[in-house]
Amino acid sequence: MSTDNIEKLYKHFGVLADAKDKVSEHKDDYLEILKAVKGSDKEKRLASQFIARFFKHFPTLADQAIEAQLDLCEDEDLAIRKQAIKDLPRLCQDLKGYTQRIADILAQLLQAQDSSELSVVHNSLMSLLKHDPKGTLTGIFSQISNGDDTSREQCLKFLTIKVKTQGADIFDKESEDFLISASKKVLQDVTAEEFHLLMELLNATRLGKTVSGQKELVDIAAEQAELDQPFNPSDPENESFDRLVNCVKHALPYFSKQLESTRFVAYFCDEVLPQLHLVGGAEEGSGTDQQLELLNLLAELSTYCGTLDKAETRIDKVFTRLLDYMPLPPDVEATDGTEPRLDFSHVECLIYSYHRLGRQCPDALSKDSEKLKDFRLRLHYFARSVQGYMKKLQEALRGKTGEELKSEENKLKVVALKTTSNINTLIKDLFHTPPSFKSVITLSWKPASTSYTNDRAKENDTIRAGNKRHTPITFGETSPKHARTVGSNQREIYTPPSGKYSNKCLSVVGFEVIEAGVEVLGDGQEDPGEETTESTH
Repeated sequence: MSTDNIEKLYKHFGVLADAKDKVSEHKDDYLEILKAVKGSDKEKRLASQFIARFFKHFPTLADQAIEAQLDLCEDEDLAIRKQAIKDLPRLCQDLKGYTQRIADILAQLLQAQDSSELSVVHNSLMSLLKHDPKGTLTGIFSQISNGDDTSREQCLKFLTIKVKTQGADIFDKESEDFLISASKKVLQDVTAEEFHLLMELLNATRLGKTVSGQKELVDIAAEQAELDQPFNPSDPENESFDRLVNCVKHALPYFSKQLESTRFVAYFCDEVLPQLHLVGGAEEGSGTDQQLELLNLLAELSTYCGTLDKAETRIDKVFTRLLDYMPLPPDVEATDGTEPRLDFSHVECLIYSYHRLGRQCPDALSKDSEKLKDFRLRLHYFARSVQGYMKKLQEALRGKTGEELKSEENKLKVVALKTTSNINTLIKDLFHTPPSFKSVITLSWKPASTSYTNDRAKENDTIRAGNKRHTPITFGETSPKHARTVGSNQREIYTPPSGKYSNKCLSVVGFEVIEAGVEVLGDGQEDPGEETTESTH
């Protein structure tokens, strides 16, 4: 390193600093500073600071100065790169016209591999955002639109994280309007991950805070879900399933009495339920977890469904699918003495959906005496099985300390008890003559205090985490396959262990329930079970 060169560099700096209002007359000194980016490491670090310091005074050298600074941002030495990146925002401190270009450069640098360097990039971009939010956003979205896939993803992640944490303090109405408009344009062609990030980003704006804004977000989710297109469960890439699930999950937190989920429910009734058995593959027993995930979503959507067109026809499709999971008693249906498999988790979803939607045509069942009689047989048989299982679970949990209840097995038993209790409550309603639709329950996988609109952050964390689902609650001889990860909500559900809670339990349950005082019902004047447990959403 030449000491003379360092001294000359300081001399040029001194000339410019002392010139004050006449600094622009010393163009040659500034050019010498620009040349220093080819010098020693110390010269480069000094040049970075001096270029930024006097940039605004030499507009005719702006392009040359920016290129010199970019050379430093790409230097092999990490310390030099960090210094240059740190100084970049100073180039447009008094010249907002350069903000977009500098923001675009910094957006490209979000691909930095070194964590300390990446931190400097973040800080520089944040400095720009606070100084000129719209100009910075314009530069970042330019990179999102024109950059490669990696750059696009990093830009979206940066915006999502920073806007979620500091958006309200950074943006004025003009810049927020631009952010919303630019995000919607990008949403016209996105991957699943990009869709997730953009929905999180938009939720952090004013859209997530008002009913009208939430309606816009639901409209975006509906458009991405392609509700005007047929559902294709046989898609080898699983694209139709993944798209629908992800879009519904992003829409769910916004539904309320003011913002209804009707069009999503209609799509499930028309397109999904008739083909549910094909989801996950045509082989018997395959796709169980994906099918359950769709039923979970239908149940949640049913909570805030408004008036359906062709309500009776659509609700009948829910009813038909419910019958698939509520078998007739073995002496009526079976000839080989085997007990039918009972999918409690699936039934909870479907009976809840039917119970919620059935309020729109409460007399539909009563009009068909044979249909009602068949349904009551199924309800009665299922109620006996549910109550027997509930009794076993209550015995297993009785006397457990708070610490013992924290074990994974006991937590799953608690969820299983919620599931069976919910089914029991709804069966009692439906066993009335005529069927009643008054009871209100909390779905077993939803915390009692959870609001669909008040806990968006938790919903997004869950979607992003891609937690695995556990095996559904069932009785029967076939063990469901392991769940695949599809970015779903984590649902703790219980698999009966071997031994006294095993497949043989059903044959025992039939006797134990009767001994416990469950009467065989006559004309539907008594409800199956002993108590009704009600809770509120």
